[in-house]
Amino acid sequence: MPSAAPPFALLPGAAGSPVVLHVPHGARAVPAEVRAGILLDDAALERELDHLTDAHTAELAEAAAARSAVTPWRFVNGLSRLVVDPERFPDEREEMRAVGMGAVYTRTAHREPLRAEDTDPEPLLARWFRPYAAAMAEAVADRLAATERAVIVDVHSYPSRALPYELHGTGPRPPVCLGTDAFHTPPALLAAAREAFAGCGGTGVDSPFGGTYVPLAFHRSDPRVSALMVEIRRDTYMTEPGGPAGAGLERLAAALSALVDAVSR
Repeated sequence: MPSAAPPFALLPGAAGSPVVLHVPHGARAVPAEVRAGILLDDAALERELDHLTDAHTAELAEAAAARSAVTPWRFVNGLSRLVVDPERFPDEREEMRAVGMGAVYTRTAHREPLRAEDTDPEPLLARWFRPYAAAMAEAVADRLAATERAVIVDVHSYPSRALPYELHGTGPRPPVCLGTDAFHTPPALLAAAREAFAGCGGTGVDSPFGGTYVPLAFHRSDPRVSALMVEIRRDTYMTEPGGPAGAGLERLAAALSALVDAVSR
């Protein structure tokens, strides 16, 4: 019997593109075996998915890729972050563990129980987290081999009003928040993003969400890997919390495409 397809996809770009558009939180799918360990009833689970899913970010990345002069690669998660969150540290380094939202969530966005507190995260990490991390690391390694550099652009969204789980929710909430890392975000990359998104209502840096994702194999060790997180405030392009996209999505796709083109040169 053939093995099941992985719940993530690497969508090819141009051979000479260093860019990987990473879309980790855009899906709502929860496999039945994972659903069995979630305490919420079906209606509450749908509400939780509305709040925590970065809705329409896969479509945004797809539209940006289609517009780009040099087509970027796209790494897209097909499962909800309620299965595992592939961007969290899987150990004590992860600050979101303080609110029950490490790599395996035990609390909801409103800090209510999501899983039993004594849930063993290891089966979920082994089944879902580590294969994802390995595949993303391989995608970055391939870009390094092909172009001698890799640029990870994380594509996210966030609510216009802070949710209780946010550790830094009292700061500014600009239309576009740019998350940076002191090691992996060079000034030129941040400047290119500021310019690309200048027409989208304004940008801010590291508020309400900071940092960016780099696979652990390269994290804080390989300067050829640069990274930036793009967090788009949801009211600028969709009906919150989990409604349809609006006209703002096209403007954002053009801006993201401009960023891809700027850093591909």
